[in-house]
Amino acid sequence: MKTARFVRYFAAILLLLGGAALWWVWNAGPVTVNRLLACNASGIDDYRIFPQRRMHAPPIPFRFRENRNAEPFDPVVSFGSQNGVPLSRLLQESETTAFLVIRRDTLLYERYFGGHSRSSPSMCFSMTKSFLSMLVGCAIEDGYLQSVEQPVTDYVPELKAAGFAAVKLRHLLQMTSGMDYAENDLPWGIHPRFYYTDRLEREILGLRLRERPGTRFTYKSGDALLLALVLQRALRGKSITRYMQERLWQPLGMEHEGVWSIDHAPDGLEKASCCLAATARDFAKLGRLYLHRGAWNGRRIMAESWVNESARIDSSDGSSWKYHYMWWLVRRDSPEFMARGHLGQFLYVNPGSGFIIVRLGTGPGGLGAEEWVKVFRSLQINGATGKKG
Repeated sequence: MKTARFVRYFAAILLLLGGAALWWVWNAGPVTVNRLLACNASGIDDYRIFPQRRMHAPPIPFRFRENRNAEPFDPVVSFGSQNGVPLSRLLQESETTAFLVIRRDTLLYERYFGGHSRSSPSMCFSMTKSFLSMLVGCAIEDGYLQSVEQPVTDYVPELKAAGFAAVKLRHLLQMTSGMDYAENDLPWGIHPRFYYTDRLEREILGLRLRERPGTRFTYKSGDALLLALVLQRALRGKSITRYMQERLWQPLGMEHEGVWSIDHAPDGLEKASCCLAATARDFAKLGRLYLHRGAWNGRRIMAESWVNESARIDSSDGSSWKYHYMWWLVRRDSPEFMARGHLGQFLYVNPGSGFIIVRLGTGPGGLGAEEWVKVFRSLQINGATGKKG
């Protein structure tokens, strides 16, 4: 009798689990589930597993000067409770693949690890959001978008019924949209599903609001994904990749190809919350553009007002002072700002000292974002003077 009851209970549990699995496959889609099961944890080479569009380097690239005459140099850095740690040791022990220190257009320090080189592309994950913000600024300047006060439903009217007429582009840039989107890596959650999906627009059109826009800052990739859909539709048939090629990749003289992952080929949407891949030197050029407030070798590439707004502290309407127009601000009393991504990807810019620092890696190496910032700041205090490797 007890055995029969146990069998029935066990069979019921199996049916429930099977039903949940079928619902998951149906809801997420077979391609999404297959990608999730096959790839599991995300990594810096994920651009190889997704369909993609490429941005091509111009015939004559811009190159940072190399400090070839400098003596071998290994500065000491500080982080957490650690002081006086040789930079080379930290980088070797911290899952770092690329580390660049640039000042006044000179590469003071350049090292690569784990088989990576100056020509190795790497996914930069959420650093991509900062570059999406750059494109939104360009699109406003070019007349594709009106202003940050424009409702998202001007371009995505399908979301009017879900209350998104109250969501402005500014809310997406500030991540104060009130969108119901949980930024976690649970395999059945919305975040991994959006990362691996082959039907991104459909997923975006299924988004809903949890609270009134402008209530509070909540970091979530869904805001960037909706902003990308707005931008794609505003560009009137031109892909985000092509627009970035024309507006940034060619004018900045990138040295290598850039790769945008898209959800499906040939007419998919760029995964603009996570999935731009490029080399460390080319990421540094995007930082150089912002260091010079949108100017590039005497030519105006972006409106200075957009760059200034991106690095401005603002805590109004639910915004966080640390995050503005998808750039991270470092301190209230300092002009430093950075693009930051999963697994410890950083593009750090300090207009006060003129430093640009790029750190890429397969993981954060046990250091949090604040500890990496302390490394970057200690390099400037210690007066980095040069080594190429």
